[in-house]
Amino acid sequence: MADLILLTGVSGFIAKHVALKFLSAGYGVRGTLRRLDRAEEVRAALRPDLDAEALARLSFVVCDLERDAGWDAAMAGVVAVVHTASPFPIVQPKDAQDLIRPAVEGTRRVLLAAAKAGVARVVLTSSTVAVMNGRDGVLDEGDWCDPNSGVSAYAQSKVLAERAAWEVAAQSGLALTVINPGFVLGPPLDANFGSSVGVVRRILRGRDPMLPDLSFACVDVRDVAEMHLRAVQRPETAGKRYLAVAGAMAMPEMGRVLQGAYPARRIPTRVAPKVLLRMLGLFDRQIRAILPELGKRPVVSNARARGEMAMEFVAVAEALRASAAWLVANKAV
Repeated sequence: MADLILLTGVSGFIAKHVALKFLSAGYGVRGTLRRLDRAEEVRAALRPDLDAEALARLSFVVCDLERDAGWDAAMAGVVAVVHTASPFPIVQPKDAQDLIRPAVEGTRRVLLAAAKAGVARVVLTSSTVAVMNGRDGVLDEGDWCDPNSGVSAYAQSKVLAERAAWEVAAQSGLALTVINPGFVLGPPLDANFGSSVGVVRRILRGRDPMLPDLSFACVDVRDVAEMHLRAVQRPETAGKRYLAVAGAMAMPEMGRVLQGAYPARRIPTRVAPKVLLRMLGLFDRQIRAILPELGKRPVVSNARARGEMAMEFVAVAEALRASAAWLVANKAV
C-alpha cells in the first residue's frame, strides 16, 4: 500500500501541484477541503497529468482550519502532513485578524492534530514574506520578518503562523520542515490559480498604461511542489526552513518579457512615477499597500535549497512565460 500524505487546502494553486508531485511519485494523497463539492474540480485539474491508477490514490476529507471537527479522522493512517492551506489575498482586509486568526489558529490545529495522531513528519508552506525584514544585503533562512514593524496583514499572518508551527513542533517533538516560497509563477493546473498568476493576467490584459516599480522574489510553482516532495523524502531537512526562490524581477521587467513573447499584445512596460502612485493610493487601498515596497530589490538566497535539496530552479523569465502561455492558451486574458 502506498504511503499516505495528508495535504491541507488541496484545491489551492500550489497544493494542486504538490498533489501532482506526490501522486506521480507513488504516494497516496488525502486532500482536505472545506466543501466536498470541490473534489471533482481537483480531480479534473490533475487528470490530464496522471494515469487512472495514480488518480485513484487521491481522496478527500472535509476539514476547516477554524474548526476542530474532522482533523482526528483526517490523520488516520497518514505518514506525513503537508500543510499548505492559508489565504493569500490581493487586497488586504480591513481587519488584519481576518487573515491572521485562521492562519495561526489553523496551523496550530493541524500540527496538534498530527502530534496527537502520532504523525511525526510535517512540511509547512510559509512564504518569503516571513523572512523579509527591510535590511540591506542578502536574506537567507536565518532572517525573520518583524510582524510589529507595520507590515501587511498577509505578512503578519505568515510569520505568526510559521512561528506557531515551530513552537508546536518544539513542544510536541514533530519533525517540521518549512518551505518559504516567493512570488509563485508557472503554469496553473486549472482556472483556480493564485493571486500571483492574477498579476500576470493583469499585465497581459494591458489595461494599465504603466507598471509600478515593484519587485518580487519569484519561483516556479513546479519547483515549490518539488521542494515539498523532497522535504518529505529527506529526513535530514527536518528542523530547517528552505527558501524557494529562483531570482527577482520587477513588474516593468515582467512587462518587457511578456511583450517580447507576445509582440501583438498591448503590454505596458513603462514605470509608473512614484508621485502618481502616492496620489492614487489616497483612493485605492490596493495601491496604498504597495507604496512602502516601491523601488526595493529583494535579494534572497536559495543556497540551502540548492545545496541540501539539490534543487535546480526554473529561471524567473521562463516561469513567467509559462504562466502567460497557460493564460493565453486557456483564453483567460
